[in-house]
Parts: sequence; C-alpha cells; structure tokens
Amino acid sequence: MGLVVRPCSRTRCLEKGDMHFLHTGITNESGDCLAALYRLGRPMNANVKTLFPRRDEVYDSIVDLIPGPDNPTPMVRVGARFNSNADFELLVKLEGMNPFGSIKDRTAHFMLKNLQLDNGQSLVEPSAGNTGIALAALANAQGIPIEIAVPDGAPEEKKAQLRFLGAELIEVEDELCPIYPSEGARGVVKSMVESAAYRGKYVSPNQYESELNVAAHYCTTGPEIWRQTGGDIDYFFAGIGTGGTITGVGRYLKERNPNIKIIGVEPALRHHRLSGLKRVTGLPEEHFPKILDRDVIDEFVSVTDDEAFEAGIRIARSDGMLVGPTTGAALHAATEWGAAHRGTAVVISGDNAAKYASAYADYL
Repeated sequence: MGLVVRPCSRTRCLEKGDMHFLHTGITNESGDCLAALYRLGRPMNANVKTLFPRRDEVYDSIVDLIPGPDNPTPMVRVGARFNSNADFELLVKLEGMNPFGSIKDRTAHFMLKNLQLDNGQSLVEPSAGNTGIALAALANAQGIPIEIAVPDGAPEEKKAQLRFLGAELIEVEDELCPIYPSEGARGVVKSMVESAAYRGKYVSPNQYESELNVAAHYCTTGPEIWRQTGGDIDYFFAGIGTGGTITGVGRYLKERNPNIKIIGVEPALRHHRLSGLKRVTGLPEEHFPKILDRDVIDEFVSVTDDEAFEAGIRIARSDGMLVGPTTGAALHAATEWGAAHRGTAVVISGDNAAKYASAYADYL
C-alpha cells in the first residue's frame, strides 16, 4: 500500500505494545499514524543508553581501519549498461574506500608496522602519490616525521593531500613512468638514504623493492578476493606499478586455483598520464620492477590514456562508481577481454576519482 501524506492531529499518539511514539502528522491510507522518534520542537524521550547499551566498533586508531580478510574493502558487480556480456561477470574491488583512499594503504601499513627508527631519524619515500599519502597518514598516527619525493607531473590533488598531511614534499623533475631507478624521485631518495652527509637520518621503506609490498597483498587482498567470490573467479585484472599488488594477489590466487588467469594492465606508451602505472613491455632486464613476479602473469594488456579515462567516465555514468583512470584502464582491458570469454573477472580499483578531477576535466 503506498504512502499518502495528509494532515493529522499533533496530539494523537500511536500505541504499540508498551511503546508510545510521538505522532508525525503523516499517515498511511488505513489512517494509522506512523511511529516517529523525533518531531521538530518535541525531542524524543527514548533512553539512548537503554537502546544502545554499549559502544560498538569504536577504534583506537585510524590504523585499525586498514582492511584485511575480516574487514575487507567492498566488491561490486558491474551492471549491464557497462558490461553487456551476460556470460562475463565483472566485479570491481573498491580500494578507494581504504581509510587513506587507495590500495597503497595496505602496502604502507605492512612496511611500517615493524619498522624501528632511532631517535632523530625520519622517513623518506619516492611515490607517485598514493603510497606517499598512506605513509604520511600512518607516520602522523605514530608521530614520525616524513618527507615524500614525487614526480612534478603527479596529480596536483595528490600533492595537495600530502601537504595537507604535513609531509615535506620534494618535487622532482621526473616522468610518471621513469626507466632508471637511480634517477628522478627514486634517485633523490636513494642519495638521501645513502649520503654520509645525512649521517643515517633518513630511512626509506622502499616500496619498489620491499617484499613487504608483495606480502601485504598475499596476506590481505588475495584472501579477501577469494572469500568474497567464494573461490568462483576465473580472471584477475590489475595495473602494474611497483608490481606488489599483482604479484601478491596473483601468487595467492594461483595457489588456490592454478587455472585462474592473471592479467597485467599497462600503459600503451612509456609517456602517459596514468599516475602510478608503469609500462614494462620492452623494458631492459636491469630496469624491470624487482618485486614483479612475471611467472604469475598470464598476459599483459596495453591501454591508451584515452581508453582509460573514457572508461573511468563511463563507469561513473553507468554504475555510479567514482574511480581513478588506472581503474578505467583495468576496466577497459577487462571488457575487451570479456567480449570473447566467459566466467567471472575481478578488477582492482586502486583509488577513487577525487585525486584526478583536474585530469578528468580534459575528457569531459
């Protein structure tokens, strides 16, 4: 029966059992008054301590919100307006709902939780933005000073968040997809850590070479995906940056089912606008990401900037998912793959659209 609004006496009261509710002035078609706990000018009499006898899920620190198998980030099925193949189920794992806004929260947490610093030491890390943001937030929660070296081409929104967190920002003339690990932001951090002039002041978690980066996803992201899909997964799509996510998740999923296909998504060109992603095809062996395990990757798919940004816009307008362009790249790759395949695919959405508003503006 539909709800109809019509005048009703303010003084009437609806009695149900032993509970009395203030009248709202709204009735349904049978004439019964709807129950309400509050009306303007007439505060409720309910005893909140009786209704809610204890605190529930109050955390001691923002750090406790970092996800894991018992508190996973959500997974959402993509609708038919975006994914027209009914035989290809497309699921998106929304890592932008991490407390600091990206999948790098997991990596930062694993790298910092057992890191011991001496008095007077500071953290320093090269980052395209997301790892730096997560490290800065976690460092603040632990009272640790931190400096972040970023490529000057990193999105301004990410730089603003780092400044907001109070991190000392070192902007370096660098590419978003640098070849040489000893140059640019990584080179600056390397020199700060190794220079005798600083007398050991700086410590770098080094996301690019730390096995803890891989462990974060082997221990959390992979098990979450397996549990959320009930093991019913045929394909896993992830962008390639440091290689930590696809290596950790790929190893975990392959151990559970060797038939799962792991697809790495990379920019089509070395010079691109997909912050955090790296083109690995054609890289000399000495410059290949050290923690990327190629043995778990079944195929690499290249995506252009236009394809990535346009897919990010399309998923926002078809499904209301506000994702970054690297997610757009993975979604584009997955839908292209899905045109000729059946089964269930999971796409990692590394972060959200808020960090790329100015970049998306060029495509709107």
